[in-house]
Amino acid sequence: MTDHDAEDHVEDLPLDALPLDAWHRAKGARMVPFAGYEMPIQYTGPFGGIVAEHNWTRESAGLFDVSHMGQLLLSGPGLDAAVEAVLPIDLATLKLGQQRYSLLLDEDGGVLDDLMVSRWPDALYLVVNGATKWDDIGTLREALPDDITLNHMDDYALLALQGPKAAEALTRHVRGVEALTFMKFGRFTLAGHDVTIARAGYTGEDGFEISLPAHAAAEIADLLCAEPEVKPIGLGARDSLRLEAGLPLYGHDMSPETSPIEAGLIFGINKRRRRPVEEGGGGFPGAERIIREINQGTARKWVGLKLDGRLPAREGAEVFAGAEKIGIVTSGGFSPTLGAPIAMAYVASQHAPHGTALDVEVRGKRLAATVTPTPFVPHNYFRGS
Repeated sequence: MTDHDAEDHVEDLPLDALPLDAWHRAKGARMVPFAGYEMPIQYTGPFGGIVAEHNWTRESAGLFDVSHMGQLLLSGPGLDAAVEAVLPIDLATLKLGQQRYSLLLDEDGGVLDDLMVSRWPDALYLVVNGATKWDDIGTLREALPDDITLNHMDDYALLALQGPKAAEALTRHVRGVEALTFMKFGRFTLAGHDVTIARAGYTGEDGFEISLPAHAAAEIADLLCAEPEVKPIGLGARDSLRLEAGLPLYGHDMSPETSPIEAGLIFGINKRRRRPVEEGGGGFPGAERIIREINQGTARKWVGLKLDGRLPAREGAEVFAGAEKIGIVTSGGFSPTLGAPIAMAYVASQHAPHGTALDVEVRGKRLAATVTPTPFVPHNYFRGS
């Protein structure tokens, strides 16, 4: 899933505490304001640090606290039709135990948020970004019929166990969870608590997201971190991992000023919904623009960039083709896995083909860059044997 970059996000309002606030501090976390909460960006000590935490997750398993995310449960008569009028999703193809990526769009087709939708018995479970969850709740309540119930599950925490050894560690405590494949979920018992576990995440690695009662969060975090494969990981490594995985970050790589088509998120518009209204498609906010862009293209596209040298380009860096400014970086940093700087940017569509040579201006210098396919580091999702 997505959120604003922890180091850049500044809050003026009083900050809330996560259910694991004391647990993080006891582990030596450096806490920062993020999405209305104090959250761990990294941990101190002989192991801690963003690069060490990043590499550990790539090689073993890291535990991320993502309890700032909004967990919503929708139910009521005519639920599927009501939700399809708000989201560009095809719920007829979403079966019990499956989850899917979708988008909340404004009337002009701009992205208000990206989110996950799961089919529960007689309900739909949504996970939305922490920085936008209150706006999302307001948008959904206004758009959905009055007989649709929206339950904000604010007494639940959300933990993400990510990495190639995540399944090995989790199956010691949860029987049957190893049978889940990517984007599937189930109800399980963990340490005597009823939990929902999805095989998903935001790192590009195999892993799980665990929705659990907030009062059980510390007990379960201790249980998982007692496994030799697992260490607590902060938001800094979460951001560098998702950057290597080529995953967009809401508020940076997409916003109300961007459409999902120019952002490369056409997969968030299910196939039936891409057709014109007269062919049974459309019917969601911004559909006219989205369908037009699918058919006619967009003036700019979101691309991956690999930069020469070791100096990273950050958000806001300008992209050039010769003397002409043709784009702007939306996310960027140094890749610990590749040992080189990488970035993602919007560029004019004629400069978007893979292999195109461009320049990025960093600290007054032009750095050579090449348009590169994403993900930068291959995904390692478990889709079954």
